[in-house]
This record gives sequence, C-alpha cells and structure tokens, in this order.
Amino acid sequence: MWDFNIGSAFGMMGRTLPFIILRMAVYFGIAIGYVLVTGTGAGIGYGVGIVGGPDFQANSTIWGGIIGFGVFGAVMYWAREYILYIVKAGHIAVLLELMDGKKLPQGRSQLTHATTVVKQRFGQASVLFAIDQLIKGVVKAISGLVRGILTVLPIPGAQQLAGILKAFLSVAVGFVDEVILAYAIRTQSDNAWMSAKEALVLYGQNYKVMLKNAAWLAFIVYGLGFLVFLLMLAPAALIVYLMPGGWTAGGFIFALLFAWSVKAALLEPFAITCMMQVYFKTIEGQRPDPEWEAKLEQLSKKFRKLKERALGSAGESGAASGVEGTS
Repeated sequence: MWDFNIGSAFGMMGRTLPFIILRMAVYFGIAIGYVLVTGTGAGIGYGVGIVGGPDFQANSTIWGGIIGFGVFGAVMYWAREYILYIVKAGHIAVLLELMDGKKLPQGRSQLTHATTVVKQRFGQASVLFAIDQLIKGVVKAISGLVRGILTVLPIPGAQQLAGILKAFLSVAVGFVDEVILAYAIRTQSDNAWMSAKEALVLYGQNYKVMLKNAAWLAFIVYGLGFLVFLLMLAPAALIVYLMPGGWTAGGFIFALLFAWSVKAALLEPFAITCMMQVYFKTIEGQRPDPEWEAKLEQLSKKFRKLKERALGSAGESGAASGVEGTS
C-alpha cells in the first residue's frame, strides 16, 4: 500500500501546534473574508437595485456579490507568496527538525525560529515563490512523462485511461512541490536554486514511489475534504439565506470555501508530512543521477531555467568568496 506512517505524521503535527493554529487562523480567516466581502458586495448591489424593479434588484445583488468575491480573490492572489513564505515554508522547517530528532522551541518562539530558518535558506519571499513556481512546472512535466508512457502502451482504452490519470495526477502532485522545498531547507545550502535542482532530480529518479504515495494521499485528503464539504453545506446555505436578496449558488461556493480552508489548514500539512517521510526515506544514500538530470533538461523548460539560476547563483557565491579572500 503506502510507505508513510499516519500515526507519526499526526504526532509531528501535534508537536507543531503553533503552526497548526496559525494555519487555521490564516485559512479560516480567508474563507470568512470571502464570505464577508461577498456579502458586503451583495448588500451594496441590493441597495443600488432599489432604484429599479425586482428583477433589476436581484441582478444587481448577484453582480455585487460576484464583484465582492472577485475583489477579495485578487487580494489573495497577490498575498499568496507571503502565505507560502510565512505559513507553509515555516511549518516545513519545524517539521524537518522534528524528523531529524531536534528539539523545538515552544509557543510563539517556534514561529520566530521557523521564520529565521526560512530567511536563511531563501532570503526574500519572492525568491521562494519563484523557486516554488519552477518546481511545480517540473513536477508536472514528470507526471506528463508517466502519462506519455501510458498512451504508447498497446492497452485498449489507453487514451481514456491517460485522461483520467492526468486529472488524478494533477491533484496528487499538489503535495510534492513543498517536499522539494523541504530538501532545500534540510541541506542548509546557501544556493537554494541548486538544492531545488538536486531535489527534483532525486524525485524524478524515484517517481514511481513518490507518485504512488501521492496518489494514496490525494485519495485520503480529497475524500475527507468532500465529507467536510457535505457537512458545510447546511451552515453555508444559512449564510446565503441571511444575505440580502439571496444567492442560489452562494451556498455551494461557500461550502467549497470552508472545505478548502479545512483542507489547507489541517489536511495539507498531514499530506506533506507523510510525503516528507517517504521522500527522505527513499532518497537516503542516493545521489542525483546525471541521466535523470539530462532527461529533465530535455523534458522541462522550467528545469532548464532552474538549472541556469542555480549555476548563476553558484557563480555569484564563488565570485563573492574570491573578493572576500583578496580583501
């Protein structure tokens, strides 16, 4: 079946409770923000609609809600790199120290400690975000390689199976990019681009094990997420009922939002912890395979870009060291 330990993963999450609380505050806050801003937009639309008839008022209420939802979505789009930097990467940093048997500080000092570790590895939030975007592109390319293998096999219905596999892998690999970032943090390298490149090559040469476990975790996480969605339908419908003018689709959308917040705050860190267990156990004693590095260079433009940045950063570090040595 799978290669991760569920009990150990929950145990590590419990020991990083300050980050779990932070994740809950951030992601539930985002969900509530969507509800409040959408409700405010609907209220403004309802007020504007007074000047027209009932149909006009109903339409202006709906459009007010849609505009409010879109405005808050735009704000969250620009905030996503800071959420990655402060919340996700910080949590990974403390989970890694637990996996390595290190003692963690308690309370808020755990958050401060993690932030310091992330700053040492990546510097600014924009650097971490740029690395993460390239990692996602390479991981998708590896998944595409798996789909490509399936389509050339002489299996009846292989094309249809490839389509299903594509949809499933797009979900499963969502947990992988943060595991690659974990390698960059764990190696304590001054060149985060190079660490990410090495981590991707190691991931590629072990893709069968990694994708198998990612698939199991996708099934577990999204299965639980769907149950949360069903539980949230009733309170979400009540919120929509209380909004001016009503909004038929609002209950469904708000239920999805609250289910997403549970997934992001609680289920995703569980999945990432499990994937970290599998990844570091699998690559133990291994070195990046040059053949796989060459394969990824051919396969992914983003891997080539990542490698260029890695070599460029290495050159800058070497030049800086040379300047220091002559001073």
